[in-house]
Amino acid sequence: MDRSENLSKFLQSDGRTVILPIDHGTAIPVPGMEDPVALIEEVSPVVDGFVVNLGLALAAADALDDKGLCLRTDVYKPRYGDNIDEGAYRIYGADEALTVGANAMMNMLYTHHSNEADITREAAELVGESLEVDVPVILEALPFGIGRPSDYTLENIGFTVRMAAELGSDIVKTAYPTGATSDEFKAIVDACFVPVIVLGGAAMGDDSALLGMVKNAMNAGAVGVAVGRNVWQHPQPKKIAAALHSIVHDEASVDSALKHLS
Repeated sequence: MDRSENLSKFLQSDGRTVILPIDHGTAIPVPGMEDPVALIEEVSPVVDGFVVNLGLALAAADALDDKGLCLRTDVYKPRYGDNIDEGAYRIYGADEALTVGANAMMNMLYTHHSNEADITREAAELVGESLEVDVPVILEALPFGIGRPSDYTLENIGFTVRMAAELGSDIVKTAYPTGATSDEFKAIVDACFVPVIVLGGAAMGDDSALLGMVKNAMNAGAVGVAVGRNVWQHPQPKKIAAALHSIVHDEASVDSALKHLS
C-alpha cells in the first residue's frame, strides 16, 4: 500500500477515526485486558483500528486482518520508584512494521522531558524510516510525559502538537488540554497542518465526562480518538466504543451517545 492507502485504513470515508490502543502491556498493569484477542473481536464492529505491540500483532493477526493496524515502536515508561525516568525509548521500526503488515507506526514525543533530546531524535528517525516505506507515523505528543494532566496546559499542548507536525508526523495524537474550552483547543488544531486525534487517558469511570471531552474535541476539529483504558476497562467495552463511534462518525450528541450504554 502507498501512504494514502495506509492512512485510509484508519481515516474512514468521512475522514474520521476511532482507534483502540491496546499497547499498555509494556508500560502499566493491564486489568481488563486479560484476553486481548477476544477484546479485538468484540469491539471490531465499532472500531476502525488498533494500536498494538509487536507480540500482539503476531498473536492476533487473524483478528486484526481487516482493521487498521498501528505498531507501537517504543516502550513508554511512567516513573516507578527510584528508576531513572527514560520517558520512552524506541525498540522497533519500519522493518517490524512491514513484517506484520502495519498501516502505521506510533511513537511517543515528550517535549520538555529530561530525556527530550533522545526522544525527539528517535521520533525523527522513525519519520525518516517511514518515508522510505510509505508506512505513516502517528506521534503521541505529550508535554513532559504520560499521565500528567497538570502539565497538559494549552500552551504546552499547543507547542507539542505543532512540534510533532513539524517533525513530519502524519497524524498527531495528544491529550485534550486540561480545563480547555472547545474554542481554545480549536486554535491548537487549526495551527496543526496534519490531522489531530485525542487520547482518553486513565479510566475516568464517568461515561458522560469521557463523551463530553470527545464531543468537545470533535467540535474543535479533531478527526477522531485513540481511547484505550476508557474502553477496555469499561464494564461494557463494546457499548462505550459504540458510543464513541456515534460521536466521531455520526456527530451524535453526548445524550444520544449515552443511549448506547442503556
